[in-house]
Amino acid sequence: MSEETPFAFPDVRRRLIGAICLVGFGVGLIIGALFWSAPAYNAGFPVAGIAVTLLGTYFGLAAWKLQVSEAEAIRIAAEELGFPIGPASVSVGWRGLRSRPIWRILVYSHEAPPKMRGLVLIDAVDGVLVSKIEEPNPEDWSGDDGEASRAKQ
Repeated sequence: MSEETPFAFPDVRRRLIGAICLVGFGVGLIIGALFWSAPAYNAGFPVAGIAVTLLGTYFGLAAWKLQVSEAEAIRIAAEELGFPIGPASVSVGWRGLRSRPIWRILVYSHEAPPKMRGLVLIDAVDGVLVSKIEEPNPEDWSGDDGEASRAKQ
């Protein structure tokens, strides 16, 4: 028997590992340009060092820590919507120049078939509601017996 562990969404903070590597490599290129006078080492190396260091700095600034879990985001969405939620789909997206993570939550009401649906955007760093849309479900599920993917004969 295998013991199941709950799924943990990968933290965007992992970007910091790449950022540290890039900054270290860029600084190495710059220092090498100052102290190494080999013929193969030309003026392009410090320029590349500056570019790589700037890129690494940007990656570091975009390495947000996810403070709000997937379950917490669903709870916030349920509080913000005007109907009890049933099925929901959660994904992480990014917004802005620094790629701030947000939870995108597509929800349906609990009835079968659902009468309402909504899209809620929750900031994954501080849990603030970014946006919400709720509307009557325009999808026609009449005649759907739950086996819509089965080919009709």
